[in-house]
Amino acid sequence: MAGDQSAKAAGIHPVVLQRSSYPEYLRITEILRKETVGGILLLIASAIAIVWANSPFADSYFAIRDYEFGYAPWHLELSVGAWASDGLLAVFFFLTGLELKREFVAGDLRRISRAIVPVAAAFGGVVAPALIYALVNLSSPDTLRGWAIPTATDIAFALAVLAVISSHLPGALRIFLLTLAVVDDLIAIAIIAFFYSEDVHPAFLLAMLLPLGLFALLAQRKPRFFGTTLHGPWLILLPLGIATWALMHASGVHATVAGVLLGFCVPVLRKSEGKPALPTPGKPGLAEVLEHRFRPLSTGFAVPFFAFFSAGVAIGGVEGFVSALTDPVLIGIVLGLVVGKPIGILATTFLVTKTTRAHLDPGLSWWDLLGVGILAGVGFTVSLLVNDLSFGTGSEHDDHAKVAILTASLTAALLSSVVLRLRNRRYRRIEEEEKIDADADGIPDVFEDRGN
Repeated sequence: MAGDQSAKAAGIHPVVLQRSSYPEYLRITEILRKETVGGILLLIASAIAIVWANSPFADSYFAIRDYEFGYAPWHLELSVGAWASDGLLAVFFFLTGLELKREFVAGDLRRISRAIVPVAAAFGGVVAPALIYALVNLSSPDTLRGWAIPTATDIAFALAVLAVISSHLPGALRIFLLTLAVVDDLIAIAIIAFFYSEDVHPAFLLAMLLPLGLFALLAQRKPRFFGTTLHGPWLILLPLGIATWALMHASGVHATVAGVLLGFCVPVLRKSEGKPALPTPGKPGLAEVLEHRFRPLSTGFAVPFFAFFSAGVAIGGVEGFVSALTDPVLIGIVLGLVVGKPIGILATTFLVTKTTRAHLDPGLSWWDLLGVGILAGVGFTVSLLVNDLSFGTGSEHDDHAKVAILTASLTAALLSSVVLRLRNRRYRRIEEEEKIDADADGIPDVFEDRGN
C-alpha cells in the first residue's frame, strides 16, 4: 500500500499486465497443466455424446440422460442430466470460488491497480455478447430468454487451447485470461441466481445459512486441522457442503451457487498463533490444499460427466443443421461468442486504460489482447448450463443452442490459435535475440533482464 502511494506521489502510472512474481507464475503454470488435462477430457466426453446422440443407438443415450432417481420429498428426484448440471457442477464452481478468492487475497491481483483491467474486461465481455444476442432476438420474445448463453467463457477449454498453442507468451497474458474467465464465471453464477431462479422459497434459503455458517466457522477456526488431515475435509466439511447444496437446491436458487459460496468461506492465508494471516511462500493455505484435493474430482469426473450429458444433441443430419442456421438463437449465440466477446473485452480494456492512470505494459501489444479476447469466446460448460435453464433440455431451441455453442467455441478456438501463434513466434524470436545478446555480453541468462 505504501508503495502504491509513493508511486502516485511521484506521478508514476501503475502498470498492469506486467510479468508476475515467480511463485505466482509457477502457480499459474501448474493450473495450466491441470486445465489442459481437463480440456482434453471435456472434449472427449463431448465428442462421444454427440456421436452417440446421432447414432442408431441415440434412444439409449437420451433414455439414460432423462432417467430420474432421488428422494422426491426433498425435491431431489432429478434426471441423470439434472444431477450432473445441478450437483456435480457445484464441485467445479466450488473450485472457481476458491481460485477467485485466492487471486484477490494472495495473488498479484490483490492490488486494485492490477485487478481493475481484467475485471473490467470480464464485465465488458459479458455485456457485449448479451447485447448482440438481444438485438438479434429482439423480435422473438420466446428466444430472448437465452440472452445470457453467450456471456460465459469456459476456463478448461480456453486455458487448454492457450497452453497448447503458446510456449513463449508472457505469463501476464495467461493470468489475464485466467482472471477474466474466473470473474466471467462469477458473473454468470450471479446471472443464474438472479435471472434463472424461479419459485424461490425463503425458508430453505434461511435454513441453508446454518450448514453454510458452520462450514465457514470450522474452516476459519480449524484450517490447520483440515489442511493436515486426509479425511477431515471429506468427513466433516463435505457433508456440510452437501447439506448447503441440498437446501440451496430446494430454495429454488440454482444449486451451483452454493459451490461458489462455500469456496468463499475457505481461508486463503496461513495463520500462526498470535500472528496475522500473511502469504507464506512454500506454505499453502487451506484454500490451496482443498483445491489440490478436490480438483481431480472436478477435472476427471464432474465436468466431463456434465459435458457428456449436456453436449449430446440430435442434429438431424444436413437438413437439421441447415434448419438450425436460420434460428435466431444460433445466430445470436455465434455472433455473441465469436464477435461480442473480443469487442467487449478490447473496448472495455481500451476505455479503462485511457480514462484511468493504469496502462498496459510496454512489452505487450493490443494484438495479444485481441487473441485472448477471441479465445474468451470459447464458451462451453457454463453456456450449456445457462442454455438448459433458458429453454429446457430437449427443446428445439435448446438443441439449436447446443449446436451454436459448439460451433462458436470451435470457431473462436481456431481464430485465436492463428492470432496467438503469430504472437508466440514474435516472443520466441525476441527471446532468441536476447539470448544471443546475453551470450555476447558474457552475462548468464539467469541474470539477464529480459523485460517483457
